[in-house]
Amino acid sequence: MQTDSTYTWECDQQLEGFETTRLLSGDFQATLIRADNNPPTPQRAVLYIHGFTDYFFQAHLAAAYQAAGYAFYAIDLHGYGRSLKPTDKPNFCRHITDYYPELDAAIGLIKATGVEQLVVNGHSTGGLIASLYAHEGQQGKAIDALFLNSPFFAFPLYRLEKILLAGAIAIGRLFPYLAVQRRIPSLYAQTLLREFRGQWQYNTELKPPEGFALYTGWIRAIVKAQQRLQRGLKLHCPVLVMHSARSLRTLQWTDEVMGADIVLDVKDMRRYGPGLGEQVELIAIENGLHDLVLSAPAVREVIFQQLFAWLDRALEPSTLARE
Repeated sequence: MQTDSTYTWECDQQLEGFETTRLLSGDFQATLIRADNNPPTPQRAVLYIHGFTDYFFQAHLAAAYQAAGYAFYAIDLHGYGRSLKPTDKPNFCRHITDYYPELDAAIGLIKATGVEQLVVNGHSTGGLIASLYAHEGQQGKAIDALFLNSPFFAFPLYRLEKILLAGAIAIGRLFPYLAVQRRIPSLYAQTLLREFRGQWQYNTELKPPEGFALYTGWIRAIVKAQQRLQRGLKLHCPVLVMHSARSLRTLQWTDEVMGADIVLDVKDMRRYGPGLGEQVELIAIENGLHDLVLSAPAVREVIFQQLFAWLDRALEPSTLARE
């Protein structure tokens, strides 16, 4: 355990080789995770933000960043993963901005270590949150590069589903805690978990195969955030939007689901990604899963090659600009 004047770091109860500390903000409690072998005075660091029905468990992602010279941090937002309390409605928020104070605290803590360049890596809903935070968050200007892994820019809906979504948004204003719960493991969970057809193990109490309930208030909050993003942002930092080369909508198992995004529509990422700012690059990954870094080993190798090549290009100009 390591203690400073503000934070106490303890051994992580979920992953060996990591430490955690609590970030308290009003009624909310988030968890900051760091690799316990981070360099003591790193020039560059990354903060990872997970998606919906998710938490940080991708230790191999941390290892890849560290091998490239980055200090690694991740956050389990309030209501998620390590931060989930018995009294919480899992993964629920009324507004995206509810997450901003804990991101303020996380970034402030990381920057206080002397880090010169900060990368924020957001996956799915975390990519939506990261984009808006970089645009308007208190510490948004401290972000030097933004890597979005299959960001949740829009709900992937057909015409009838769009009508149902509009109804959920209206209901969510008055009855935010009305919930819809899936009762069976999703196809996506089956592509990930070793007990099904995947290659990964994680805590299924924190990331259940059947997912958490979708509350109408959460749906409303996400759609409102997406609408703001879809109108365009003016992010000051370089942005990488990486996604699978294709999406697939299916209710039954087929081997094709092991090489496609079966959660979101990649067309939405390509449609709205360029509107994030003037320095946006989009990269499509063949045979990528929704969470790209959980794809097959050969696919992950391509992802990391592309990511770190982009980061080298994206961060060097900002270094020169400060000299």
